[in-house]
Amino acid sequence: MTATLISGKDIAAQIRAEVAEGVAELKEQKGLTPGLGVVLVGDDSASAVYVASKQKNAREAGMHTEDHILSAGITMEELRGVVTHLNTNNNIHGILVQLPLPQHLDEHEIMEHIDPMKDVDGLHPVNMGLLLAGRPRFIPATPAGIQQMLLRTGHDPQGAHVVVCGRSDIVGKPVSVLLMQRKDAANATVTVCHTRTKNVADITRQADILIAAIGKPKAITADMVKDGVVVIDVGTNRIEDSSKKSGYRLVGDVDFDAVSRRASAITPVPGGVGPMTIAMLLANTLKAARLAC
Repeated sequence: MTATLISGKDIAAQIRAEVAEGVAELKEQKGLTPGLGVVLVGDDSASAVYVASKQKNAREAGMHTEDHILSAGITMEELRGVVTHLNTNNNIHGILVQLPLPQHLDEHEIMEHIDPMKDVDGLHPVNMGLLLAGRPRFIPATPAGIQQMLLRTGHDPQGAHVVVCGRSDIVGKPVSVLLMQRKDAANATVTVCHTRTKNVADITRQADILIAAIGKPKAITADMVKDGVVVIDVGTNRIEDSSKKSGYRLVGDVDFDAVSRRASAITPVPGGVGPMTIAMLLANTLKAARLAC
């Protein structure tokens, strides 16, 4: 068996085009341009590249962006002030604070300081609570992207056994809640595995859909999946590769070469979930602008 490749790059392009149409419609009907406020603290190169990509895609969709590139030594009071400015700026409808923050800054406090109506990352406790209650306002971008990838490639999770490896607040927890909702493109039976789960392979081999969000390169091996499984690999890990100019290459949490010979469909790394995260962030920003009308 050779797995079909699920191209997040292609699906994300479709969604970005849909968002651009929505932005143009909002401008024409309401005279409103959706605005995205982006906050980047420190000089982490990977975060800077990711933020630049978000900004570029937002502008290409016709959105306005306001960027705050801040020193790693910024204080909590100063960072709260930047977020307050974005909260009260009527031209900004979505706020993105790029994580992780430097260790001396409290991520939870900053997330809670964002106006829930502008929390396009979907990480504010109010928005996470609405998701858990089955009334989501802003779904975290990566889980929303995973759902769209499954739906748009004919792998509706309804009735399927979905196994999620990882319990992070950004991916593992919200995607498990999202896919068990009593709604279209959900209604799955969901099992969550984590670092304290015993006999993980016994569970992952039961999965019709396996979502790997562990943060460990090639942690999911071929013997851990059943034939025909659909695999969504959220991981983005750097490993040394002397053949590359950079000295490294990106791999996922799944041993792609081996698992793809057993799976029916699988996402690549890069080019899988990553582009979907940006696309869904833009979709959330458009939704926030519509709610502000």
